[in-house]
Amino acid sequence: MPEAVIITPVKDSLKTTSLTIKAISEAKGNFEYFVFNDFSLPETKHFLEEAKQEYGFQLIHLEDITSTPSPNYKLVLEISQKMALQKKCPLIIIESDVVIKPGTLKGLLAILDSHPTPGLIGAITVDQNGDYNFPYTFEKIKSSEIVNTPHSLSFCCTLISLEFIQLFDFKTLARDKDWFDVYISRQSKKLGLRNYLAKGIEVLHLPHSSRPWKHLKYTRPVLYYFNKIFYKRDRI
Repeated sequence: MPEAVIITPVKDSLKTTSLTIKAISEAKGNFEYFVFNDFSLPETKHFLEEAKQEYGFQLIHLEDITSTPSPNYKLVLEISQKMALQKKCPLIIIESDVVIKPGTLKGLLAILDSHPTPGLIGAITVDQNGDYNFPYTFEKIKSSEIVNTPHSLSFCCTLISLEFIQLFDFKTLARDKDWFDVYISRQSKKLGLRNYLAKGIEVLHLPHSSRPWKHLKYTRPVLYYFNKIFYKRDRI
């Protein structure tokens, strides 16, 4: 059995996607890795077909499963939960704008084994200068502390424990939500589990690459905040 099932949802963002996949392929441990292509452009699809030969991950084209237009994050979560349950192991989500280190996955698993009742365990995100960045800018002091956090954890690079996915069915998630990570973080706590933020496990986050609409924050802030307030996007 694998130590964990790893997934990366992909919607173009070819440059960062290539960095994400390469880093995961170089990580230490015994994992099953799945990349979900969510109706990307032909250029990205071609890259993924070639990359799976080089790196050995399993590639799922969502266009072969559903006719629902992107984003299909809920479907990805449902499929990956089923995989993790079948393998009896945790699920690790690493998004396509995140670059992990060789020891990142082992570090998350070590916390799973050493801390009580984990629901979610998130690696903290940093920018290219090594400073904490979105979505964890609320952490102001650098440390190697493992925090039982009251905040929601992002899916950037997060382990979801087997205990949690045995208790909560992803099929019950509402289709009209953008930020499943916020809702799942809250459900974890409601079930009596703890959400840990690993400040000593840093991963490079190149934000907005996989969600181009978020660039509006810098180019058309009025439209960005309209999305944020009325559609409840970009909440953590």
